[in-house]
Amino acid sequence: MNTQDENTLRDEDLVKEVQNHNDMYAFEILVKRYQSKIYNTCYRFMGDTQEAFDCAQDTFVKIYTSIRSFKYLSSFATWAYRIAVNTCKNRLMSWEYRRTRKTRYLSQDTLELKDNSISPDQDTERSRIQEKVQEAINMLPFDQKQVIILRDIQQLSYEEIEKITGLRSGTVKSKIARGRDKLKEILKDLKYEM
Repeated sequence: MNTQDENTLRDEDLVKEVQNHNDMYAFEILVKRYQSKIYNTCYRFMGDTQEAFDCAQDTFVKIYTSIRSFKYLSSFATWAYRIAVNTCKNRLMSWEYRRTRKTRYLSQDTLELKDNSISPDQDTERSRIQEKVQEAINMLPFDQKQVIILRDIQQLSYEEIEKITGLRSGTVKSKIARGRDKLKEILKDLKYEM
């Protein structure tokens, strides 16, 4: 592979390099490009940093082992998100995970960089809000949780969500609306209004 600037290479070109030449450098670029997005998605589903790390790692292993079957019917990003969502779903539904899972609270670790210009009180309030929202998201049924995370947190388009979940447009929008309503209800019950 030519050593072009990594930022100018398209995902599809990198995938072709991996498929045709088993180019590890091209795969490393894809991992660098998507690792924080995939980790963040996994974190939102799992609500725990270690579980999110494990799911993100499993996602990249699955991407690597199945990249030759990628057919370009969607973007690489959509395909990667679909693998991440399914990995999290399988982990959440696994007997071992449900058996050993205890109530977990959002840790203070976040993917966001701290803004040094805010006061400690504002930072504490923001952390409290993030904790309540994550706790509420974890209480949603999986079908609502996945579309809320993909739309409201990852800010994916409805079209991308349809491709990732395999749901129709109307169903996606309906689940998002119901999920948002349920979140408001849960947050109200948790004594926090948005």
